[in-house]
Amino acid sequence: MGAVLGLVAGTGLLLVWMSVAFPPRQRRSPGRATGRLRDLLLRAGVEGVRPVAVIAVSGGCALVAGLLMLAVSRTLPIGVVFAVVAAYFPVAVLRGRAHRRQRELSDVWPEAVDNLASAVRAGLSLPEALSQLADRGPEPLREPFRRFAGDYQATGRFGDCLDRLKIRLADPVGDRVVEALRVAREVGGGELGRMLRTLSAFLREDARTRSELESRQSWTVNGARLAVAAPWLVLLTLSFQREVIGRYASTSGVIVLVLGAVACLVAYRLMVRIGRLPQERRVLS
Repeated sequence: MGAVLGLVAGTGLLLVWMSVAFPPRQRRSPGRATGRLRDLLLRAGVEGVRPVAVIAVSGGCALVAGLLMLAVSRTLPIGVVFAVVAAYFPVAVLRGRAHRRQRELSDVWPEAVDNLASAVRAGLSLPEALSQLADRGPEPLREPFRRFAGDYQATGRFGDCLDRLKIRLADPVGDRVVEALRVAREVGGGELGRMLRTLSAFLREDARTRSELESRQSWTVNGARLAVAAPWLVLLTLSFQREVIGRYASTSGVIVLVLGAVACLVAYRLMVRIGRLPQERRVLS
């Protein structure tokens, strides 16, 4: 008996010493660039893809484009320029997809909120009202709410299921709806139906106004993109004429390329910033 007690005491002292001598490593917070990529993937609705994979794809695109242009033009600066452009291509695709998804969700959220208000007025509980959107809600929102219904049936934890729903939606309007439902569930809300109907009318008016503004703004954005792409399309055409493109291998040619790239980038950012509409931020995420 004494040997057992001594063994237990020794094991306890060893564990205490190990906890002091070898403290647990703190988990490193994701970098700024990685965090932005993760947020971009969520807003684009791309699941199962890590930011490292996006970086790897960007690097692969840059390598392929750089080697291809180097083989065509036999000029290193030209290869580097097009490699940089190709590296941004995956991010540009994700941003375009995120913008289209947000615009699509803004168009269908009023209908979804109307369905929620009708379900609440009919006497359904909040989990049942959210779950029925998996079958009766707008098509772009059915999958997130179908997964919410599965999570709630498996766990029965309404708050945790709402948190996962917010992550899948990654949408400012979705954040507001989810938080309103959370408050109504926790503290009670007799005016929830009226609040949802008011929110639906506001969202419908906001989507109509934004659609009109975006239709008028589209020519400015398209003009900015065309103005930025035109010089590089000309440079791509000249790359097949080696006696002409070879001049960019000199110091003066590199300076011209760098100054042109900086001028295009600054001009494009200014035109987009001037014509950009205010975007609603996720303050409740």
